[in-house]
This record gives sequence, C-alpha cells and structure tokens, in this order.
Amino acid sequence: MYVTSTVLEPPLRIPTFADVEAARTRIEGIAHRTPVLTSRTADGRTGASLFFKAENLQRVGAFKFRGAYNAIAALAPDVRKNGVVAFSSGNHAQAIAYAASLQQVPATIVMPNDAPTPKVNATIGYGAEVVFYDRYSEDREAIGRRLASESGATLVPPYDHPDVIAGQGTATLELIEEIGEIDILVTPLGGGGLLAGSALAARALASGVRIIGVEPEAGNDGQQSLRKGEIVSIPVPKSIADGALTPSIGHRNFSILKAMVDDIATASDAELVETMRFFAERMKIIVEPTGCLAAAAVLHGTIDCAGKRVGILLSGGNVDLKTFNALLAG
Repeated sequence: MYVTSTVLEPPLRIPTFADVEAARTRIEGIAHRTPVLTSRTADGRTGASLFFKAENLQRVGAFKFRGAYNAIAALAPDVRKNGVVAFSSGNHAQAIAYAASLQQVPATIVMPNDAPTPKVNATIGYGAEVVFYDRYSEDREAIGRRLASESGATLVPPYDHPDVIAGQGTATLELIEEIGEIDILVTPLGGGGLLAGSALAARALASGVRIIGVEPEAGNDGQQSLRKGEIVSIPVPKSIADGALTPSIGHRNFSILKAMVDDIATASDAELVETMRFFAERMKIIVEPTGCLAAAAVLHGTIDCAGKRVGILLSGGNVDLKTFNALLAG
C-alpha cells in the first residue's frame, strides 16, 4: 500500500492515493462529510467559480479530525492500548484527543503555552492530558518523542505521518466527487499534511488541475522550499495564523509536494482578517485565520483564478470569540 522513498534516509513510507481511499473507508460515518459552499459575491469579485470545502464545520472544527482518526484507527489493537502522544498548537491536539476518546485510546498532547484557550480547553475536555512547552525556546518533537518513549505510546505527529496525510486527503476526495473537475485547487499550508493529502487526491481525480498551497506571509518556508527544491527551515514565524506556524515542512509531505504541487503563495495577516470578515458578513460562517489562508490568496488576487473552477479548502473554524471580535474590530 505504501511506496518507499529512495531519497531520504532512513526510508520513509510515502502514502499514495490508495491510502486516501483506505482512509475514507476508515472514517466513513465518523467524520462529517462537510458541505461545499458557494458565494455569488466571491465569484463576482474574482471572476471565477469558487467552491469552498467547509472543514470549519468538521468534527472538532477542523480537517485535522480526518487524519487523526485515520492514524489511530490504523494502529494494531495491541499498539493502540498503549496510547498515543501528539504535539500541536491546537487543531491536531483537539483532533487526536477526540479521535482517541472515540476509540478508547489514552492520549497525551504537547501544546505551546500560548495556544488559543478554546483549543486547550477543548483538548482537555475530550479527555487528553496536556503538557505545555514554549514554542520559541523548546523542541515540541523532542518532548513528544520523550513522552512516547517513556510510556510506550505511539507518536502521531500533526503532518509528517503517512496515515495523517492520507486522512487529510479525504477532504479533497469528497470535494471533487461532489463538484466534478476543477481547474485549480487551493489549500492552506503549515506543515504540509493537508496540501500533500489534497495533492494525492487531486492528481488522481482531476486531470490537469493546478495545485497551490498558501502559507502566512511571515512564514514562507514552504514557498522557499518548493522553489529551492529542498526543505528550508526558518525561525518560528509570528502570525495570527496560529495553525500554520511551523519552521519547516515535513519530509514525507515535501516528497509529495515536490512531485505534485505547482506553486505556493502567501497571505498577509491583514488579508486574513479581511477574509474572516467576508465569511462572517457575507457567508455567515466563522473561519479561523489559518483556515482563511487559501481563500485570502484567491479573494485578494494573489492567485489569478479568472474564468476557472476553483476548489478552496477552509481548514478550520477554531478561534476564540474575543480574538475574533478584536481582529474584526481592529
């Protein structure tokens, strides 16, 4: 089911479209088949036909539930009983916590001490143990590996994991099944799980589709990496897109991105705020800053979509309402 990379050592399991299809079977009836929304105002503004896959309406409020549930469900029963460990700024944390609770698996989550309060509270509410760290001075991966080693649990990283990538790809699989062929697919980009999984699905289902990722302007490591042809690491960026504040793309993710993704664009914090306002005022939905990345690049003309059918992933809607109101009032 997996192909092996001959470039990276040690050999990595790189998921394929077959893994996306297997993930769809595992999560069917558990994850929501989220709606695809349209807006005449957005279409008129861009001269395109835009289709918004509303993963802000997914369980735990983000696409991350897909990959989290799939990764835990794929574990052998004797492995699953030892629990899972994850590290995340919020959405993967909640997703692992909830997916683990549904499957009666113990979960420990490593979260930054500045993670949004609603995401922390939700993670704890789903029954996970939370361990805090300083994202600017501590290594969350090292902490996660240590905790997993000490407890015998399985480490499930937020993006550089074959079953996580495959699970995330089910959102694009559903999108294309519902609306048919698209000319352009645009997704948010942090560590690369959503973009990599989306690329696997899109390349299999939509011939000739142009695939574009969008990351915060302050953290364009993915853009630099794709153009340089190798992973570029940067200091942890500062942006309101808290779910995309990664210093580098995952190795498995980049292997897929190099082969399948056409370009990576960026969006500024100001553009994210304006896009949040658009969704709230015109489409009556709440989308968090990270979830607005792809839409912001399209609505602000960074990606030329005129005359095209465009699929856009809205990756999540988990934002503190005080923060949401402050950003829109600013």
